[in-house]
Amino acid sequence: MRLGVGIGWRPEIAGFVGALPGLRFTEVIAESVHPAGPATELLALRDRGAAIVPHGVRLSLGGAEPVDAERVAHLAACAEALGAPLASEHVAFVRAGGVEAGHLLPVPRTRAALDALTANIRRTQAELPVPLAVEPIAALFEWPDAEYAEADFLTELLERTGALLLLDVANVYANARNRGEDPADLLDRLPLDRIAYCHVAGGSQEGGRYHDTHAAAVPAEVLDLVAELCERHRPPGLLLERDGRYPPAAELRAELDAIAAASGLAPVT
Repeated sequence: MRLGVGIGWRPEIAGFVGALPGLRFTEVIAESVHPAGPATELLALRDRGAAIVPHGVRLSLGGAEPVDAERVAHLAACAEALGAPLASEHVAFVRAGGVEAGHLLPVPRTRAALDALTANIRRTQAELPVPLAVEPIAALFEWPDAEYAEADFLTELLERTGALLLLDVANVYANARNRGEDPADLLDRLPLDRIAYCHVAGGSQEGGRYHDTHAAAVPAEVLDLVAELCERHRPPGLLLERDGRYPPAAELRAELDAIAAASGLAPVT
């Protein structure tokens, strides 16, 4: 599946996304979709042949409790309604003991956490009509007593479940910067051949830490990391995420062109 360069669909920029004649794929937050009646702009993209990936944010795959059956059914219904080639979610948890965090929280890199993730991903896969890709998050803190390095944890998770990898290049950059590590080291240890597609986004420096906000232009360092990734393994697609402070259309188009230039993928025309 060759996706090229895409951009996440959001209601605030639906007109811009829909006006990109060469757009081959986009992504929509699954929880914002009504499967019985998706937004007409999304249906127009589907009908002209663009791949639309429902991207879940509330399954809590990394939670100790089993995933909620209704939430899984919603993700599956979104995939059906949008004719999606795959669905995606996060290697994270968002609730515990019935309490909603309202945020994607990092999973401890322990065998117990790996077992819980594996079980929940398998439960989800059993109900989905399409393959599942999982995305490691940008984490502002690390749990103590890790039993795995990040790359080893992710590799074993993918091996256990057969899931695909949604690699967020901006998350790789954010985590490495906040840990004082080299992001290329993680790229060298990940199973890049398992990538379904990648995210690219901007962030900001606050309080001595880099925050993956999706509300700023993609920094040059992330574009450089995109180029490094593509030297190792060019992914099927790279998707620009923007979730706030939406710039003028010309600036969004320039970001898409910069991602295409860094990756060697065809630009959106």
